[in-house]
Amino acid sequence: VPVRRLAPLSGRVYGRRWLVLLLFSLLGFAQGLVWNSWGPIQNSARLAFGFSGWDIALLVFWGPIGFAPCFFFMWLMDKKGLRVTVLLTSSLMVLGAGLRCVPVSDLEIRKKLIHGGQLLNGLAGPTVMNAAPFLSTTWFSPDERATATAIASLLNYLGAAGAFLVGPLVVPSPNGTSHLPLASQSSTEHIKDRIEAVLYAEFGMVSLIFSAALAYFPSRPPFPPSVAAASQRLSYRRSFCRLLSNFRFLMIALAYAIPLGVFSGWSGVLDLILTPVHVSQVDAGWIGFWSIVGGCVVGIAMARFADFIRGMLKFILLLLLSGATLASTWFTLTCLTSVTHLPLTTATLYTSCILLGIFLNSSVPIFFELFVETVYPVPEGITCGVVTFLSNVFMGVLLFFLTFYHT
Repeated sequence: VPVRRLAPLSGRVYGRRWLVLLLFSLLGFAQGLVWNSWGPIQNSARLAFGFSGWDIALLVFWGPIGFAPCFFFMWLMDKKGLRVTVLLTSSLMVLGAGLRCVPVSDLEIRKKLIHGGQLLNGLAGPTVMNAAPFLSTTWFSPDERATATAIASLLNYLGAAGAFLVGPLVVPSPNGTSHLPLASQSSTEHIKDRIEAVLYAEFGMVSLIFSAALAYFPSRPPFPPSVAAASQRLSYRRSFCRLLSNFRFLMIALAYAIPLGVFSGWSGVLDLILTPVHVSQVDAGWIGFWSIVGGCVVGIAMARFADFIRGMLKFILLLLLSGATLASTWFTLTCLTSVTHLPLTTATLYTSCILLGIFLNSSVPIFFELFVETVYPVPEGITCGVVTFLSNVFMGVLLFFLTFYHT
């Protein structure tokens, strides 16, 4: 039987795609900021709210725990579209940020509310970390897709970097920024007031983003931007079978999940790790900030470069991971002062940590593009959901260890 040929689809892009990208990126920025609120100010939080090292590690641990219903959010995005998924995600973030601001005098109840708020914010992680390739394919032309993926995915990391900057600059450190004695009630109350000011500001920002998404965040444009966006994708069940049976995809997924998962968890408790070597809260915050910001800037530049040279994704990743290996080796040898006798200075800590963050974080959008190309026509949300779930498993292993071994 002769098959009727379909007319080729002509893609069309809309100017509003940048507004959609901005709203989604701001949502990811806010989620990363709220998730990383406590690690950079862990010394101040211990004094103001009576947190222990176990509490600090658990507050960061709620991020990977929030990925437990990851596959539900992937199914929701595949079946209901971006708008429903984004509105549900942002409403969880508003509720979580609000719980952290409830003014309760009992410190035990307040700590439980803060932990609950962090968990709700962690439940938003699957969407803000998985939906970037889906959004870029739905709204952007092929020659803009990697750039849009980079912006949407890396703004979440930039939010975590913002916490390294905002927390230590707004909240006084208990190790000498105040002229009052450390143990005095007025000093403790002052630190607590500054922490609560940060919590209220984050709640206001999350509420504003939710209101904007509620007012305008369409699921898809009237006409698709490319043939790939208009093509029929595999079903939810067939997609998982295709992914789990694709050996090449599984190898790339492990290459992404192990270094990125461990580094994300390690960054979240960087102040806790560097405190024993007498690195101040502010210095640890600046180290974390510049390592992530550098990775975001280089990552967007790399993604723009990859938009023009599609066949070099593997080569770019090999270069980035080689640089990350050298930087992490340098940091490790520097910290083993009793064995290597290398000097442990602020300059070496800054340089090695920032280089490590630049090399690893800038690889995220390149990995996402490689995933999508490897397993097409599996939906982008399902593909990235599986790999980010694996990444959070490895992050959870690290934080689980630190939760019980927090000295």
